[in-house]
Order: sequence, then structure tokens, then C-alpha cells
Amino acid sequence: MEIVINFFASIDAEVPELPSIGNLIDKIFHGAPWASFIHHWSSLLTSVFVGIAIASLFWIGSRSKNLIPTGLQNALEWFLENFETAICDILGPRGKKYVPLLATLFIYILAMNWLTLIPLMKPPSSNVNITAGLAICVFCLVQYQNIRNYGFFGFLYHMAGSPKDILGWVMSPLMFCIELLTQFTRPVTLAFRLFGNVAGEDILIGAFALFGVLLIQDLNIPFGLPLQIPFLFLAMLTGLMQALVFTLLSTIYILLSMPEEDH
Repeated sequence: MEIVINFFASIDAEVPELPSIGNLIDKIFHGAPWASFIHHWSSLLTSVFVGIAIASLFWIGSRSKNLIPTGLQNALEWFLENFETAICDILGPRGKKYVPLLATLFIYILAMNWLTLIPLMKPPSSNVNITAGLAICVFCLVQYQNIRNYGFFGFLYHMAGSPKDILGWVMSPLMFCIELLTQFTRPVTLAFRLFGNVAGEDILIGAFALFGVLLIQDLNIPFGLPLQIPFLFLAMLTGLMQALVFTLLSTIYILLSMPEEDH
């Protein structure tokens, strides 16, 4: 476990850090322990803030229980009804119990991704430790479902390809190794896909914003050019797509943990 943590930390350290509130506080109050703490844990603190903001939004929207919803209540109910329909189309009737988790994942990731639209806000999903934490949660749920649905030895038998003849038993060690590798690479791909795309677009926006400021000297103009604006719209689209991809893949992994007759 320590090797895995150090590996993720080394990857995160190699990513260029863009200006953010955490950087600004550390620069102004350089040497202060609390400023260093905020700078070091800025991604975690921001992710907690996002979680509190989302919980507050849904709490406010759920306070009014009108028979005919309006305003925020109407918007939230419309989203949840359509999201539940989409999940149940994939998982079937049993998918309804997974809607709270998957909806939370989608909204949480989307909100973190879109923080890049706010100046001096670094999206927590551009930190591989945050995305790895989300991927590990999905991985643990899927493995729990596998053992619950198949039983421990039944799950091992399933990973071996459910052999029923001599050829199947001969091939079972190879099938087991392939399936074991597949199970452990799923959270890695989930984490790195989300991290790489969000970090890349964050760096791109920062680079063009800096380039627009540097043009003040080259063009001798009193203001910088907002060259990053087109990429903000691109970030909105890619942020939505990455939240959808993470949620959809998590849904498919849950589907694969169900017995074949339930597919």
C-alpha cells in the first residue's frame, strides 16, 4: 500500500502546478504553518468544500415537498428522474439502489471539473490522489458485489472462466490471471483517465491565460488578451464528458459484478 501511495504522489508532483488560491496564500504568508497546510492540502480542502456545497444545494431543494414542484425542487427532481431512468436502462430494476451512489459520483466529479472555470480555483480532480480515491471506492464496491453475488469461492471460479470441461480447466490459470489483472487495472484507468484529462485542460487554460498577459509587453497594450476564453467552453464540455465516462464505466463494472442471468 505504501508503494502505491508513493507512486501516486510522485505522479502528482510531476504535474506543473497552476496559480490557485492555495499558491497565493502560501506566497503572501510564506513560512506560516497554516499557509503551508492550506497549500499542501488545497485539493482535499477544495473537494470537501465542493461536497458541502452539493449537499447544501440538495438540502435546500428538498426542503420544499410540494406536490407540483417548482424552482430548484423541480430541477433536482427532473435530474434525478432522468438519471434513474438511464441507470435502470443499464442495470435493470435492481439498478435503482445504485442511483444515489452513481448520481453523487456524477454531480461531485462534474462540480470539481467545472471549478476550472473560476479564476484561481484549481479543480481537485486534477489531483491524482482525489481521482484515485474515487476509483478505489468504486473498486471496493464492485468487489463486495462480486463476493456477495457469487460467494468467495464462486467468484474465484467465475474469474477462472467458469470451466466445465478439461480444456476449460487447463485454461483456467491463464483466464484467472487475465481476469485478476483486469479487475485491478479498472480503478487505475478510471483514476488516470479523469486525472489526465482534467489536469491537461487546466494546464492548457493556464498556459493561454499566461500567454495573453505576456502579450501586454509584446504588443504594447494596457491590458491582456483573454485567449483562454475559448478553452473555457471546451473545459465545460470535456468536464461533462469525463463525469459521464467515469459514471458510465462505474455502472458497467457494477453490471459485470451481477450474475449473468441478471444482465
